[in-house]
Amino acid sequence: MRQLSINRLKEGDILGRTIYANDGRVLLGKGMALTKSYIDRLKTLGINILYIDDEVSKDIIVEDIISEEHRREAMASLDNAVQAVKVGKDFDGFNVKKNIDNIIQDILFQKDIFIGLTDMRTYDNQIFAHSVNVCVLSIVLGKALGLDRENLEGLAIGALFHDIGTVKLPKKLLSKREPFTPKEAALYQTHTNHGFDILRTKRELNLLSAHIAFQHHERLNGNGYPRKLEGDAIHQWAQIVGIANFYDNLVNDGPGHTHIPPYEACEILMGSAEKFFPKNLVITFLKHIAAYPTGCTVKLSTGETGIVVDQNKSLPMRPIIRVLVADQTLSRVQAKEYNLVEERTLFIESILE
Repeated sequence: MRQLSINRLKEGDILGRTIYANDGRVLLGKGMALTKSYIDRLKTLGINILYIDDEVSKDIIVEDIISEEHRREAMASLDNAVQAVKVGKDFDGFNVKKNIDNIIQDILFQKDIFIGLTDMRTYDNQIFAHSVNVCVLSIVLGKALGLDRENLEGLAIGALFHDIGTVKLPKKLLSKREPFTPKEAALYQTHTNHGFDILRTKRELNLLSAHIAFQHHERLNGNGYPRKLEGDAIHQWAQIVGIANFYDNLVNDGPGHTHIPPYEACEILMGSAEKFFPKNLVITFLKHIAAYPTGCTVKLSTGETGIVVDQNKSLPMRPIIRVLVADQTLSRVQAKEYNLVEERTLFIESILE
C-alpha cells in the first residue's frame, strides 16, 4: 500500500484504505476499483491524498496505531456530540469515555509507537478526523511522559473535544483553506471560549478537559490566545494537546491553512521549542513521529524516485526506500532498496505527492 495524490489517480487503481464520513459511515470501501466518477467525487469532497494497493506496493504495510473500528467509533461519538450541541441538547459523556478507553487500551498495548499514517479527510469530516488524530497523538505523548490511566483519560477527552467550540462558528469559515483575514482569525479564535463553556457543564467529565479546550492555543511566550498565558500558567495537558494540534494542523488541510510535508512540520515544531512549547515535550513528541511516513513517494539526491517501505525508529529521518529500476536484459522492472542508515551519502530531497 502507498500514498498517492488525488491528481495522480487513474481509473482501475485499487483503494487501499476505507474512506469514512464524519459519522463513521463508509464512503468508499477498501478494495474498490476507482472509476472516473469515483475520482471526481473524491476531489469534490476535498480529499487530497489517499492510499492505493498495486503491484509495486502490495507488500508495504501502513499500520495505524489504533484499530480502524475504534477510530470510526470515536468519530461517530464526536459527531453525535456536535449534533447535540448544535440543537442545544446534552450529549452522552459516558459513551465518549467508553470510546476513549478503547483508544487508550490500543495505545497502551503497544511497546514502540511510531506514527506515520496520513488521514484521508473530506471537507465535512475534517474537524472530526483532526480531533481524533489529536486525541491519539496526545495519548501517545502522555504515555511517553508517564501519565497514569486516569490522567490519560482526562487528557484524551479534552483532546477529543479540544475543537468542540467550532460548532458555534460559520461552516463557510471552517471550510476555508486560504489564510484568514484578521476579522476571520478573530472570529475563529472564539472557539476556545465556546469549547470551555460547552465542556465545563459536563459533570461526568474532568473539568481540566474543559481547560484543554480553553488553553490549547496558548503559547509559552505569551503570544497565544485567548488569555495570552505564559509558561507554567498553561496546564501541562493543554501544552500536550497544543503540540498535537499544532503538528496535525501542519500536515493536514484545515480552517485557514493547507498542509506541508511531515519532515517540514517536524523542523517547524523543533523550532517552536521554548517559544511555543516546552523543549522536553517537543523532543519526546518527535521521537514518535515518522518524518517520511511509510508508503509515501520521495525523490532522492541521486535523482531516483522511491517509496518509503520501512522505518529506522532510532533515526526517523533515515528510512528504508524502495526504488524501481528497469532491467534491460530481462525486459522488466525490478526493485532495489536503500537503507539510508547505511547509505550515508544518500539523502531525501522531497516528498512527492
